[in-house]
Amino acid sequence: MIFVISLIAILALLALLIFCFTVFFDQAVFNRRGTVYRVKTDQKKVALTFDDGPSPVWTPLILDELKKADVKATFFMIGHHVKKYPEIAQRVAQEGHTIANHGYAHSVVLYYTPEEIEEEIKYTEYVIKEITGQTTKYFRPPKAWLPKDIKQKIKAMGYKVILWSLNSKDWVRFSHQYIVKYLVRHIRNGDILLFHDSGDVFKTEGGSRRQTVLAIPLLVKTLQEKGYEFVALEELLNE
Repeated sequence: MIFVISLIAILALLALLIFCFTVFFDQAVFNRRGTVYRVKTDQKKVALTFDDGPSPVWTPLILDELKKADVKATFFMIGHHVKKYPEIAQRVAQEGHTIANHGYAHSVVLYYTPEEIEEEIKYTEYVIKEITGQTTKYFRPPKAWLPKDIKQKIKAMGYKVILWSLNSKDWVRFSHQYIVKYLVRHIRNGDILLFHDSGDVFKTEGGSRRQTVLAIPLLVKTLQEKGYEFVALEELLNE
């Protein structure tokens, strides 16, 4: 009995440590080699990106805020969600935003073979093209984990692997004021900012992106007052 209780306590502590690591550290920093995560430029330009959508609840609200701010963003979509909510994905494309590839099921590609990742990326690419009319050559791996052989395979397919340099941590449910304060404090020229338009701590659907929706107008206003310009990812990559 004591052994079982001790084991449960150890597992609970391990889970807590993993959660704290995810909250206070950004795993993307360990996987940046050979990826695009920030652009070196003397121009005060940055790019907004959103992961895990589309969501029938939160993506439309985020699109509304982007339209008000006259800002274009890149949405790294999950193929399964594109099939499930085609009208939302279509709206993203119709409003001039870029749709990019985030895999079909948000599976951690750490355990994929090169052949398996090729199949998933190609199928997701097909789904995006069929539903939105957009083609994409940007891929963002779920959780940012990407073994060397998988990374090489993705590049051989003609894709750019896009990570990020600033993580809003919006999935942790920080307040929008905290999110904006953190991003403004750390912003640099050429930053690629990570937000989410779907999901929660442990899932890619459900949850609340209310603070993300509230953060967008405040972030745009604050950074524009500091001379920053929000540009499409394509434009930033061409700097």
